[in-house]
Amino acid sequence: MSNISHTGRDVSGKTRDSGHAGRDISGHPDAEEMRARHDRVMGGGRRTTAGADAPVFLLGLYCAVSPWVLHFTASQPSLVTHNLVIGLAIAVLALCFTAMPERMTGMSIAIVALGAWLIVSTWVVGQSPDMGVILNNVIVGGLAIVLGAACAGLSMKNKKT
Repeated sequence: MSNISHTGRDVSGKTRDSGHAGRDISGHPDAEEMRARHDRVMGGGRRTTAGADAPVFLLGLYCAVSPWVLHFTASQPSLVTHNLVIGLAIAVLALCFTAMPERMTGMSIAIVALGAWLIVSTWVVGQSPDMGVILNNVIVGGLAIVLGAACAGLSMKNKKT
């Protein structure tokens, strides 16, 4: 077999018929194993949370950099650290959902909890925040709740099917 090139000809130039017509692999001895592996990797054709993971990741990144975008690093130093940590946590969870969706289905609700905490923490962690900081954290927290609930709903659907 080592004297067969990728064109199907042996070293003498003769065409060798491998028994496979075109790209049909049904006669391949490992065809069933390859199909099973493909189904495992692709989730068996089920819907995944991948459509919601990208916006959650971007939301987490925005939350992490929002103190510098909105310039409240000097007026709210405790919220700067808080938003950075919460934003990175949301982004890491989104990456984990993308990398291992079958293992992270139970953790989808954590994004909802982080979003709720982000809303409440504006007044708990911050010292008399101004309207821009309040609106930023309420909107980002609300989006985290909605997107986290979407991830949780999709992962529950995936478990049922």
